[in-house]
Amino acid sequence: MNITDKKILKEIVHKQMENLEVTDMHTHIYSESFNELLLWGIDELLTYHYLVAEYFRYSTMDYADFKQLSKRDQADLIWDTLFIKHSPVSEAQRGVLTVLSKLGLDVASRDLESYRNYFDNMSTSDYIDQVFKIAGVKEVVMTNDPFDTSEKQIWETVGNNDERFKGALRIDPLLNQYDLQYLQLQKWGYDVDFSLNRRTIEEIKRFLKDWIKKIGALYMAVSLPPSFTMPEDSTRSKIVEQCIIPICRELNIPFSMMIGVNKLVNYELGLAGDSLGKSNIQVVEYLCRTYPENKFMVTMLSKENQHELAITARKFRNLMIFGCWWFLNNPSIVEDMTRMRLETLGLSMIPQHSDARVLDQLIYKWTHSRKIIANVLVDKYSDILESGWHVTEEEIERDVEDLFVNNFWKFLGK
Repeated sequence: MNITDKKILKEIVHKQMENLEVTDMHTHIYSESFNELLLWGIDELLTYHYLVAEYFRYSTMDYADFKQLSKRDQADLIWDTLFIKHSPVSEAQRGVLTVLSKLGLDVASRDLESYRNYFDNMSTSDYIDQVFKIAGVKEVVMTNDPFDTSEKQIWETVGNNDERFKGALRIDPLLNQYDLQYLQLQKWGYDVDFSLNRRTIEEIKRFLKDWIKKIGALYMAVSLPPSFTMPEDSTRSKIVEQCIIPICRELNIPFSMMIGVNKLVNYELGLAGDSLGKSNIQVVEYLCRTYPENKFMVTMLSKENQHELAITARKFRNLMIFGCWWFLNNPSIVEDMTRMRLETLGLSMIPQHSDARVLDQLIYKWTHSRKIIANVLVDKYSDILESGWHVTEEEIERDVEDLFVNNFWKFLGK
């Protein structure tokens, strides 16, 4: 049935968005077998680095003193400062409230201890099931770093025990700290040297293939600074072109680049101390143009990069842009970016991923994003209705499924 009434259109779009089970193609969460690496619960939500940074907007406490506190005591301070003494209007603050509300807890009570009791009585496996159901998430892609000692040990013993959690090989240390990490590769039995001679290149490629196979990686991924450029005479550039690109092409997996992070501009804040900067789009153009048989997934952290990134995607079919990453995951920016991308690329992109580091964040990030993106889609469908074009509910269901599931899997060739 053709839809011609805008009120009915809005109801159908929102219904399709609410009913959809998404593929969350980039997260930092883990399955249950990863033990303490899987973060969940109210204290993890409150001590997430977004809220730590916001806490220090008000607090004069020494950073070092804060770090010495237990997680529970840190959470108490953040709750009191950001939720009791000030109204929780930031997106990260609102996210905590959305999680509590969607779990059926009484947000109006402001009773932190009752929230803790709820989580204390929940098993990990049951809570994973509950979060996936509430968030409408079918499966997630993890961020898997073999240079993380704790994670490496789990992969080499029990491994991943949940098919809903997919692997992605994270290679930040290899690309950004090779002068330190080549020694680690040596300890693991790879015959590498500081200099990137022919033997070292082949051994790095062997390392990558070993770990892609071990974790079943859907893609390789790296977070890069705004200064990242290619081609250049640097170790990082050489590893990308002589190791990453060939292995991705051989195994037919994408190379995912998250560009624009300025690490530790305030080192005393730890993870909360990272910032961003505008990056050079020409590096993306160079890679897509020079290696047309490779597939690249790219998201950029600076708002100022978004239009040129979308235009670049128009020029290269081997480029998939995705998500509103990190500091861009604010409602006004998500709306603006989604409109621009739809107007530039149509439905041929991935509008969002959660980037969740705490399991519970799946709930608020997808709850908020679904509503925003649904409203944008309503406007775009309304525009074509006014031209006399009709859409059906089946077509809307198809489009939504493509945006949040199929575009990712088709780009991977799965």
